[in-house]
Amino acid sequence: MSNTDEPTTPPSFAPRPRRRRDDAQAASHRFGTRDATAASVPPSFAPRSRSAAGTRRGEPAHPDAPAPSAPSAQPASIPPRTTARRATAVRRETPAAAGHTRTAQAANRPAAATAVARAPRPPRPHRARRIAVAVLATLLAAALIAGLSAWHWVDSGLRRADWLTARPSGPATSWLILGSDERDGTTGQDGTTGERTDTILVLTKPKNGPSSLISIPRDSLVEVDGALSKINAVLGLYGRKSLVAKIEDITGQKIDHVAKINFGGLTTIVDALGGVELCYDQDVDDEKSEMHWKAGCHVVDGKQALAFSRMRYSDPQGDFGRAQRQRQVIGAIAKKAASPSTLLNIPKLTRVGDAAMAAISVDERATPATMARMLLAFRDASGAGGITGTVYWTDPGYYVDGVGSSVLLDDARNTELFKQLVDGTHKAGVVGTQSEQQV
Repeated sequence: MSNTDEPTTPPSFAPRPRRRRDDAQAASHRFGTRDATAASVPPSFAPRSRSAAGTRRGEPAHPDAPAPSAPSAQPASIPPRTTARRATAVRRETPAAAGHTRTAQAANRPAAATAVARAPRPPRPHRARRIAVAVLATLLAAALIAGLSAWHWVDSGLRRADWLTARPSGPATSWLILGSDERDGTTGQDGTTGERTDTILVLTKPKNGPSSLISIPRDSLVEVDGALSKINAVLGLYGRKSLVAKIEDITGQKIDHVAKINFGGLTTIVDALGGVELCYDQDVDDEKSEMHWKAGCHVVDGKQALAFSRMRYSDPQGDFGRAQRQRQVIGAIAKKAASPSTLLNIPKLTRVGDAAMAAISVDERATPATMARMLLAFRDASGAGGITGTVYWTDPGYYVDGVGSSVLLDDARNTELFKQLVDGTHKAGVVGTQSEQQV
């Protein structure tokens, strides 16, 4: 039969040429199954997964295609990679779209959340710390400058003189406080001439224990260079160091510093403080000292405080009563001078300082620091926890030719007393023969 007699096959049933299959297999061997499938399948029908080339998920592969490799196991909780890629693609939106999205989100926020979001940020901790350090440094610098200025002001105003002996220092600090009656017209008219130390106080500050303020009677009998004398005349007759040496003999302790107060200058100190409160339980009308007093406590000015500290003829206890009132005056001055009402009032403090430096002369080793410690020790000794009183004596009316009526001291008891005061072992309260006689 000729070729023309062969039945005609419809085009739709014509077998595919092997060339295409062979080409597909060659491409599969050359580029792998995926590339071969991509070459033979239109892009719109590309598979969405990594199943065998030329197949859909769940359908068998072409008989001539190579066997697909088994896909790796993937937990159900992990989403497909295509989902992550889609999320990433969504996040990578255009700037305009992102701005529109943020505007819409801001519009949907509550008003309180928007206010909180727009509130200014609090200062950072390290910034606040730097500000605090700067302020503290400024305050310290100002305090240092003020302290140095005050130190220079006091140090340059101190009037120093040679008072101290070569006796070695002890375990405590002791000040000799002298009230000098120079008879300059401000201390009464009793006819006495020359300089006298009518007030003799020993202030002791131990390392531990209460401070003490002890009076030595002005008529105490002492011996200087083989001659007998009352102790209040030693300064005028023998000089400053001789008086300090006699006080050291009585107490058995080193005198570290000396402060001599002019009675005339006492009035200016009290007036600069605005007055001090003093107490006395008797009515007094004494013309010699010009003290006029109603029993009780009163705030007095400088003139009244001076008369209060000098009066003795109208006092039943004489010089012993006067010594007690002198301790009260100096203690009241020290208490008010160290109070916040004085220390925090710069104009008032300046007036008090000027008045004190004009009225007080000190030893050659005194500094503003020693004066401040003396003031604080005065305050402590005059308080409830301090020790006050007099030295011990055996005869308050011991008569000596050429000297007159004197106070004969009890050397043994006084040495023991000051040893306890220096060691800080004596209990607080009042000491001395005068306190024993009043019991």
